[in-house]
Amino acid sequence: MVVKSRKSARYAIATAVLLVVAHSTVAVLLRVSPTGVYFRTADQLAMAGIGLLLGGLALVLTRPRIRVGPAGVAVRNLLSERLIEWDLVRGLSFPEGAMWARIDIPDDEFINVMAIQSNDRDHAVAAVRQFRTLERRYAPADSVPDIAVDQD
Repeated sequence: MVVKSRKSARYAIATAVLLVVAHSTVAVLLRVSPTGVYFRTADQLAMAGIGLLLGGLALVLTRPRIRVGPAGVAVRNLLSERLIEWDLVRGLSFPEGAMWARIDIPDDEFINVMAIQSNDRDHAVAAVRQFRTLERRYAPADSVPDIAVDQD
């Protein structure tokens, strides 16, 4: 199972394109400005470069992903990736009001799963259900929480 957020990725891509287009347009129009300030080619390139940099930073929001398989659960968020072996997984929860799901691990700790977001609605519900099915298959029997599963 591999899951990525759908809406966040779309918003991030649209934002990145908007930033690059806006900064590139300003870079082209810098030479035409009647403000009395002298803009050179280096200023134009810098403005376009800032747009590319900001667009690249916006694309970091497309990075979150969760992969589930026999080896465990690999959670990749914005800047980190972590493999959680099945014997450490205590379940996947989605607390009320939370923006994204989380993997529960021992000692009342958890790891946020930014790939399963509340704004994805049905996609998030399907991902949680698929995770729980795979958890029952791969996790040791003593670590799987006894939960009621919706049968919609």
